[in-house]
Amino acid sequence: MKVLAICGAANKKRNTATMLKNAFDGALSVPGTSGEIVYLYDLNFKGCIGCHSCKLLDENKFARCAMRDGLTPILEKAIAADLILIGSPIYFGDVTGETRSFIERFVFPGMTYNKERIPTYPKRHKVGWVFTMNAACGYYKDFFSGLIGMMNYVIGESEYVTACQTQQFEDYSKYAATMFDVEAVKKRHIEQFPKDCEAAFEMGKRLANR
Repeated sequence: MKVLAICGAANKKRNTATMLKNAFDGALSVPGTSGEIVYLYDLNFKGCIGCHSCKLLDENKFARCAMRDGLTPILEKAIAADLILIGSPIYFGDVTGETRSFIERFVFPGMTYNKERIPTYPKRHKVGWVFTMNAACGYYKDFFSGLIGMMNYVIGESEYVTACQTQQFEDYSKYAATMFDVEAVKKRHIEQFPKDCEAAFEMGKRLANR
């Protein structure tokens, strides 16, 4: 099984990257599984430009993004992968801009405007999501459900794990962030975040086993 992990967070050592690495390690714990982690902020790319080239009835263009940039080889790896793991913090009620751009250019070529709306990629994928946020756990439930539903339809079976009310700073006194109960946030990071990472590991392992 080929696994591709997509990190949509800028910081490679903080909450999202840590949880995604746990999901990736969980997948790789299954014998016969290999893969890699890609950090979107390391790449030079843009989102979908609406050229609709991927809808052309041309075997050299159909179901492939026509743009050529740093994301192009990653899209090919995603299409070839069996399991895709995607991690993103939540900014303003959505995934990061880089993650959104990846979704646009990966998912849009995977569907047509035909009445049947049959997905175009040659195989179905397993998809595991990791979301981190400083909000309460149920705050973005509808957003997650909508995103997972879209991926279920176009790409393949999807599920997600979350880390909520995360610790963002080591020293909160240096930032304009008085809305947080700092001691409660730090306590949660010590007690709950390891459990969130464990849940990510188990998700990766579970998806790789299917």
